[in-house]
Amino acid sequence: MAANQPAEATVEWWRDAAIYQVYVRSFADGDGDGTGDLAGVRSRLPYLVELGVEALWFTPWYLSPLADGGYDVADYRTIDPAFGTLAEAEKLIAEARELGIRTIVDVVPNHVSDQHVWFKAALAAGPGSPERELFHFRQGRGTDGELPPNNWVSEFGGVPWTRLDDGDWYLHLFATGQPDLNWAHPAVRREHEDVLRFWFDRGVAGVRIDSAVLPAKDPALPDFTPGTDPHPFVDRDELHDIYRSWRAIADEYGGIFVGEVWLPDAERFARYLRPDELHTAFNLGFMSCPWDADLLRASVDDTLAEHAPVGAPATWVLANHDVTRTVTRYGREDTGFDFAAKTFGTPTDLELGTRRARAAALLSLALPGAVYVYQGEELGLPEADIPRERIEDPMHFRSGGTDPGRDGCRVPLPWTADAPYAGFGGDTEPWLPQPESWAKYAADLQTGDPDSMLSLYREALRLRRTEPGFAVVRASGEAAEAPLTWLPSGPGVLSFARHDGLICVVNLAGPPTELPGHTSVLLTSGPLDDEGRLPQDTAAWLRS
Repeated sequence: MAANQPAEATVEWWRDAAIYQVYVRSFADGDGDGTGDLAGVRSRLPYLVELGVEALWFTPWYLSPLADGGYDVADYRTIDPAFGTLAEAEKLIAEARELGIRTIVDVVPNHVSDQHVWFKAALAAGPGSPERELFHFRQGRGTDGELPPNNWVSEFGGVPWTRLDDGDWYLHLFATGQPDLNWAHPAVRREHEDVLRFWFDRGVAGVRIDSAVLPAKDPALPDFTPGTDPHPFVDRDELHDIYRSWRAIADEYGGIFVGEVWLPDAERFARYLRPDELHTAFNLGFMSCPWDADLLRASVDDTLAEHAPVGAPATWVLANHDVTRTVTRYGREDTGFDFAAKTFGTPTDLELGTRRARAAALLSLALPGAVYVYQGEELGLPEADIPRERIEDPMHFRSGGTDPGRDGCRVPLPWTADAPYAGFGGDTEPWLPQPESWAKYAADLQTGDPDSMLSLYREALRLRRTEPGFAVVRASGEAAEAPLTWLPSGPGVLSFARHDGLICVVNLAGPPTELPGHTSVLLTSGPLDDEGRLPQDTAAWLRS
């Protein structure tokens, strides 16, 4: 919430919050065993306060065999011992809140771990048992049931079915260790509603819903021909009844939901953001957009248009734990986001990528709505090349070793330049190897450098909280986002105004451009030229 807003506006803090994504395993190591943990996060709360974020989104910190980075949850009511204890999580939530930082946790409704008590019971009970009704078990096709039950394709590639020794197959849209739940079963709904209450009771302010459009399945589990058949597991109508029941729980606690909703149909997307469903949804289209003025403007317009009919705020994000880091992505000749384009050792111009990432930071932070910052983006970290023998991501293995997977954006953060492993935690090598060059990105070095990426983020987030032009406008109890008005600009340049004279200009591809007259400069992502013009791949915040 911007500092100049009235106290009653804090109820809808999520409409314009700056939210920081914490991938616990790689954030900070408090006990020196090479794995990030809750003690490490607690020790870095002063850093997060100084950065200026208002909430933390934690990727799953629950008990898990880590077959997919914690998104294979074995027990939602237990913190994984690698990260700490439930008592530590409660302390972290409380300590952060005392510092003005709220907590958002992750839930993964589509599936659980194969180590979950339900799935273990289903395996032990055998074919046709009530325990197996909580999942999607089927007999196979073929003369001896040797073929998968249908022709679906896994989200990670390959066949999303695994056959057991007893002949049954079970569905897993992701990794083998992530069996899909049967959301037509009332026990599945009751359990998740209880999990929500469990975490709201412990003080979390919100819940992020992973793969929010996937949990409901066509009960017939039919074959699927894209473009011909109705989709059997994406964006099914029965999901909305589930999320309406969840919203009633969140409203009891004053909590919020953030959905991972990625749909090409704007009208279908907006349904998830109706007043009795989810509060916000990730804007993945903006993150996937190439560094192109026309395409980015269209993405912004489309995003705002999608949210307007339901009065929901937009969200803006440049990177997360699943995509190539911004500096690397923008430093490639093809700056679009495409998992299929991920290759080992893709050439990258890091100087160009850093310049663009700085400008993109000011662009995203100036747009109306909430913004997410993935850990390490404020340090300008590039994607790391992970040696093949150290890769842990199941995407790599399911691709037959051709896709490097997502580990390159999950490498432990550098905190102290002259400490072992850049101060991640101790003398033990981190769970993923840090590039030797990462010491130069360490937070302690950047803190003392006014031109560093960290200093840019700190100042931008400070202005975002204190400048009236960034504030969400609220009148008569109704919430509305601060307006965005496009201003005339040359080719390759984006220029828009918020309110109270706030202007953002981004030069993506044009020659040095004149800044609007009668303005003062609040912040730039890089130096202006000798004539006071905005160079290519540079952004400026102005006040008229």
